[in-house]
Amino acid sequence: MGADLHDIRYARIGSDDLDASIRFATEILGLELMERDASNAWLRGDDRDHNICYTRGRESGHATGWEVTDMAALDRAAAEFEDNGVHVRAGTSEECELRRVRGLVILSDPTGNTIELVARPNACGRRYFGTRDAGITGFSHVGMHTRDAQADEAFWIGNLNAKVSDWIGEAALLRINEVHHNVALFPSTKQGIQHVNFQVESQDDIMRSFYLLQKRGVKIVFGPGRHPTSGARFLYFQGPDDLIYEYSTGVRMITAEDEESYVPRSFPAVPSSFCMWGSEPDIPEFKTGKTTPDSTLLHAA
Repeated sequence: MGADLHDIRYARIGSDDLDASIRFATEILGLELMERDASNAWLRGDDRDHNICYTRGRESGHATGWEVTDMAALDRAAAEFEDNGVHVRAGTSEECELRRVRGLVILSDPTGNTIELVARPNACGRRYFGTRDAGITGFSHVGMHTRDAQADEAFWIGNLNAKVSDWIGEAALLRINEVHHNVALFPSTKQGIQHVNFQVESQDDIMRSFYLLQKRGVKIVFGPGRHPTSGARFLYFQGPDDLIYEYSTGVRMITAEDEESYVPRSFPAVPSSFCMWGSEPDIPEFKTGKTTPDSTLLHAA
């Protein structure tokens, strides 16, 4: 039982400087600005209405949106959450409008990360056209901070029908469809989004961005490299508001035919479990035994 999630839909990110976040997302990341107002900016890298919505003020927090198949599935999921003692609330008409969806249910995991289930999200009828050619093919996954890795993992499995693809130490890489992981839970001392991933077409796109980001003075925090878990080639770099962004390509797919025989693997929490090429991360959650400071706790709205 639990909610049957179809795919990740969006990330909502509180920003101290909305204009700076928009510039980074368009000029550096390569997203298309769809719309903005005084408090929000909607951007995309595929045929969805938006993948990221920046909201004014870091105190507005973080949230991730996850699509279910239809309104009836959303109602069933909400009822099951209530039956299981998970507090949920229906989104207001204003919240639905801001998220460009017809249906919205909001809940939190044990860490306090805001999870939004949505039905009938808007699609865009015209081609995605990024400000720069980063080779982006789509929004793929998020990494999340978790203050209780086992509890959050159990929550995703028990309530959101996620499956473990692999572990790195206590960090679970979870899937809700064929993609190796749609969400990764990294032990930390805070809550919120740890990184946002966009898939790109090829390793050439990763390397072109690697050199461009260096020229633009953007801090590379990991890579180029290759994950031994998903097999994806990757590049992580620092964005505004202490958020990390990732390009990756070639992620492993776990098909329906693979499900019966697939067994999750457990990798030790060492750098070689994050990169099989030898790159070492400058990311606190990826470093053995290190977490991020309590002073940067995010309060998701």
